[in-house]
Amino acid sequence: MTRFSVEGETEVRVIAAAIGAFSALALLITFHFLLSGTAERLLIDRQFASYPLTVQNVMWIVYGVGFAELWIRHRGSKLEISVLKREYLPEDHETLLRAEDLGQFYRLVTQDPKTQECFLTRLISRVILQFQSSRSVDQSNSLLNSSLELYQHEIDLRYNMLRYIVWVIPTLGFLGTVIGIANALEGIAEMRPDDESLLRVLTSKLGTAFFTTLLALVMSGILVFFMHIVQGREERALNLSGQYCLDNLINRLYER
Repeated sequence: MTRFSVEGETEVRVIAAAIGAFSALALLITFHFLLSGTAERLLIDRQFASYPLTVQNVMWIVYGVGFAELWIRHRGSKLEISVLKREYLPEDHETLLRAEDLGQFYRLVTQDPKTQECFLTRLISRVILQFQSSRSVDQSNSLLNSSLELYQHEIDLRYNMLRYIVWVIPTLGFLGTVIGIANALEGIAEMRPDDESLLRVLTSKLGTAFFTTLLALVMSGILVFFMHIVQGREERALNLSGQYCLDNLINRLYER
């Protein structure tokens, strides 16, 4: 990817993360005014003295950032799939391509800045440049295979932040449970053993503590589910791009 495209993607990701965090804050404010009882203890936990600076609220903000990352990746996969429908190369059964015929296709795939970083356009332009310089179908095919491996690794790198978010949410949940248990034990330390409300207070606070882990696991499970769907779309777009180049470019190249 070019320096410009990397900076542009970083800027979009930062903006999306900010939108996701603010959306989570808006959701928390809605919960604050609408929830009560068990739903309140499960989702926001106003029992902590530090509210609204609680572990559950931090989890919601991280959750919003995770969905922002998913939106970025979904938008990218949608663009990759749309590029496959543009018919950049001949798709009939008769056309053969010589080196001097490839200039028009190179200009076609590089004229639109929005698609220059897509898998298909990069594969086509790389193979064309390789064949024009070497006049070798074998070398062009080898470059195609090497590029597909690199792009597969590139897809994997794009999900590093999401994988971290999926890991950190359950970690925050366990941390919240430990803090909740500690607060529950501390809160009953000054109560008399024969106090009838002792068991009720203890179970209520412990229930809230364990709700934090439950909420974290649900959040993580939802993010993992959608992450696999979106990543599968990107990987499928890469596979289809490779097949398209193999069928309509590599197999048509004519050495003289």
